Amino acid sequence: MSNIFKFITRLLLFIAFPLFTNSQDLVGFLNSQAEIKNVTRIESNEFFQAAYEIMIRQPLNHKDTTDGFFLQRVVVADKGIENPVVVITEGYNANYAVKSDYINELSPMLDANQICIEHRYFGKSVPEPLNWNYLTVENAATDQHRVIQLLRKYYSSKWISTGISKGGQTAMSHRSFFPEDVDVTVAYVGPVNFAVEDGRHEPFIAKKAGTASERKAVCNFQKEALKRKTQMLSLLKEFSEEKKYTYKMPLDKVFDFCVLEYSFSFWQWGNQVKEIPAVTATDREIFDHLMKVASSDYFSEEGIAPTLPFFVQAACELGYYGYDTKKFRNYLSIPSARNYLANIFLPEGMNPVFNPATMENLHQFIHTTNEKMMFIYGKNDPWTASGAIVPKKDNLVKMVLEGGAHRTRINSFSEEQKLKLIEILKGWIK
Repeated sequence: MSNIFKFITRLLLFIAFPLFTNSQDLVGFLNSQAEIKNVTRIESNEFFQAAYEIMIRQPLNHKDTTDGFFLQRVVVADKGIENPVVVITEGYNANYAVKSDYINELSPMLDANQICIEHRYFGKSVPEPLNWNYLTVENAATDQHRVIQLLRKYYSSKWISTGISKGGQTAMSHRSFFPEDVDVTVAYVGPVNFAVEDGRHEPFIAKKAGTASERKAVCNFQKEALKRKTQMLSLLKEFSEEKKYTYKMPLDKVFDFCVLEYSFSFWQWGNQVKEIPAVTATDREIFDHLMKVASSDYFSEEGIAPTLPFFVQAACELGYYGYDTKKFRNYLSIPSARNYLANIFLPEGMNPVFNPATMENLHQFIHTTNEKMMFIYGKNDPWTASGAIVPKKDNLVKMVLEGGAHRTRINSFSEEQKLKLIEILKGWIK
């Protein structure tokens, strides 16, 4: 019995030793890199051996380092030095990535390490002082390039970039600037907008999202809410005071924009028509449903503040969507919804000129490249209207989930489709 016990003990030590060594090797590597200014071990998902939050020194302007530097947060979850790497090109903050329960769906699918790069100007990656001139798609892509090049010195296996929504857009943009950085890109529900108000989302909502009867139910609810504007404004005032929301515009205009936003948000987040209150519903029921789907928080100064950098990017390079007011003209307080992004979301006095070249160049890259890229969309998601236009090529795969919304992932597809997508990814990183 004692010999068996000794054998098991030695076996466990033999198995554990390389794991411990790998973790120690990674810490040693991270601490030895001049660009890395801080390494903090954090609690990791049990799938990984260890996880670290690191801060990397980045130039504000990659074309002129005399403009200064800032620290960018990167979260590294270690599976093994020889395993592939899933690198998340986050479009916003990376607060979720430091939580021990977080794992990207690609990591277990590919038995991969996981690296999350927080986007500049978000979360812990905010320069001081704040200069919007350096918040460009190219600068962000070069941030990601430098992080990948740095960590490739340790992880030399295959690399897969990925992101969701703005993060998917970020993954596509990074790949267009630095196609050799990674081996594969998986972009989820990422738009390629060609204008501040792109123009493709409104007809999509009017004619393509859901069924004709479902679209009619959504529109009828919007009209019903507008018909009860007097009662709704009283409830909105109470709601805003309770939540301590403040706005740059009068409450009646806030309400109008909530109603206009309703149809976009309804389809974006996969709401169900059966949840829409009937016309016989009480004012409270109508209001509560409106706030559940299109809360005034979105238009409040408190709601805008954490995502302000995104709205600046949308106005300058990324583009956004507009609102169709024609059906509701008789009920609205606002004369028009044109230029609403600049009027509501941007800092006072900021009037940027949109640069269409950024997204046009991305579109051109997708049209001409043969790099291995996968694009995932949901059929009812309004962002699919401005999704990547993907030519038919062996190395480009676009999958649109029937009935899917903005939360569509590979795991959302049928078992057969999911396994096929995973098989493609595994084949790409052989």
